[in-house]
Amino acid sequence: MTVHSALSDAGWAFTDDAGPAVTRLLDTLPRRPRLLGLGEPLHGEDLFLRVRNRLLRHLVEHEGYRSVALESDCLGGLLVDAYVAGGPGSLDDVMARGVSHGWGAFAGNRELVAWMREYNQGRPETDRLRFYGFDAPTEMMYAASPRQALIEVRDHLAAWGDPGQLPDDAALIEELAGADGRWTDEAAAMDPSRSVGSSPEAVRLRLLADDLRALLSAQAPRLLAAAPEADRWRARLHASAAAGLLRYHAVMAAPSPARYARLMITRDTMMAENLLAIEAREADRGPTLVFAHNGHLQREEGHWQADYLNQSLTWWTAGAIAAADLGERYAFVATAVGAIHHRGLGAPAADTLEGVLAALPDDRCLLDGRRLSATLRAAGTEPVRRADNTDDHGYFPRDPAHVADSDGILFLRDVPTDKP
Repeated sequence: MTVHSALSDAGWAFTDDAGPAVTRLLDTLPRRPRLLGLGEPLHGEDLFLRVRNRLLRHLVEHEGYRSVALESDCLGGLLVDAYVAGGPGSLDDVMARGVSHGWGAFAGNRELVAWMREYNQGRPETDRLRFYGFDAPTEMMYAASPRQALIEVRDHLAAWGDPGQLPDDAALIEELAGADGRWTDEAAAMDPSRSVGSSPEAVRLRLLADDLRALLSAQAPRLLAAAPEADRWRARLHASAAAGLLRYHAVMAAPSPARYARLMITRDTMMAENLLAIEAREADRGPTLVFAHNGHLQREEGHWQADYLNQSLTWWTAGAIAAADLGERYAFVATAVGAIHHRGLGAPAADTLEGVLAALPDDRCLLDGRRLSATLRAAGTEPVRRADNTDDHGYFPRDPAHVADSDGILFLRDVPTDKP
């Protein structure tokens, strides 16, 4: 048997819908995961989003999935979730304000949100689909102000808890935070002296965020009896986001050689905390499909050779952190791609993992990560890490040494230039 015929036995080919293949993959796992991570090798290609959308429909209709979580601002995601639940507003406005990083303009993301809203119409609340962002409230060159998140927590405690237990400085949030523009100065991304994260006001806000978060726990019995579940969820999410943002800004203000790696760690830790909170909230409803870059969802450490910073960064990813807590309740399917010519990524060399997969007869297939790794090892084939790169520094090829750390490898031979 050739290595490629053995590889064919380690997976399942598909045409447009990878759903049935994913169900077969899930059947091989020790238990059905509560969070199923689906990664993409780089951002900005609607093909990956369309594959995700078809996969989600299958998981909703055949596997009982009731939510999706995207690599997007967790607080903005509340706007999208309200819309898919049937709330007011236009799709254009919700996608612009509720999906971060500019990804609300992508056709695949718009189709996802429109389909979720349509699916939810006429269904009981317990059966509706939920939308989550699980990313930190950050963009490439800045992080949001913690002001509004802290106000949300303060107001929730004042409305539903015992307002007499609020810290005295809770009334001063607006004064301490100041104008939001102080926090979102893009120059601070490269120059720590421009960050307000170590200012006396920021330090005081960080302590206040901790006090408010602790008070949410201390008032939990009263809040459980009085406040609607959705309000309690919003308050906890805002409390977590405020604390995470203040940590992030503190790291931005620190002139440390490890500053950029610490920013990556801080962001992925916030992402992992959000994933764990989503898993806990959805425990009685159904599993969640999580969609993000492979580099955030993988179980192994993240590595990034950031040439423009002249640094090599290493950090534990959101997937690795969440998996340490969830164990078999977390599963990860990485997407690998052969060629994306319009992004400067040509056909892979034959001795790379992507090159080995490109020699399979099928343009699209899903392979069991552990069986794939064992088959390559049995055949004496040791693929090398892909070295050619697109001009997009966000493209990360799969590391052949960690194939077995993925429950599945979704392989797409190429990404066409034309888009529907």
